Amino acid sequence: MKILKGLLILIVGIIVLALVVALFVKKEYSVEREVVIEKPRQNVYDYLKYLKNQDNFSKWANIDPAMKKYYRGIDGTIGFVSGWDSNKSDVGKGEQVIKKLQNGERIDTEIRFLKPMESTSYSYMTTSAYQEIYTKVKWGFNGKMKYPINLLILLMNMDKMIGDDLQTGLDNLKVILESKKSN
Repeated sequence: MKILKGLLILIVGIIVLALVVALFVKKEYSVEREVVIEKPRQNVYDYLKYLKNQDNFSKWANIDPAMKKYYRGIDGTIGFVSGWDSNKSDVGKGEQVIKKLQNGERIDTEIRFLKPMESTSYSYMTTSAYQEIYTKVKWGFNGKMKYPINLLILLMNMDKMIGDDLQTGLDNLKVILESKKSN
């Protein structure tokens, strides 16, 4: 009986310690990657502002070819919603909404994950002229984990985990846009 009581005290102690540590662990994360594309900035921006085009280059959009997709609104405009629903846990269910557009420069979106875990994150893509016919594209992702789930930040390398997927998408984007004939 003493061993059981001691084990219970140890488990409770570990849980309390984890909850105290979680009070001091950051809750926000931010990841960004970039690529240079041999296309003029406006051409790149005009492709990126359409969320449906992410199906062509985003790693996440290509994980489950059988996922259900739906759209609401006019693509390339503020308020457009691109939604997905997949049985694969690493894809889940959610929506991405265009929140802000700065013509030729930036696209801001809100990403609402519904399954496997509810959360909201934010994404942006920026385009900037780089030399005469090149464009630097930055893709960023940031979010917040609520207490005590923020303990996962200590266990997961968010920069590598999300950053590698962003870079794969940007590399795919580069191939797609550079293979297109100039407009």
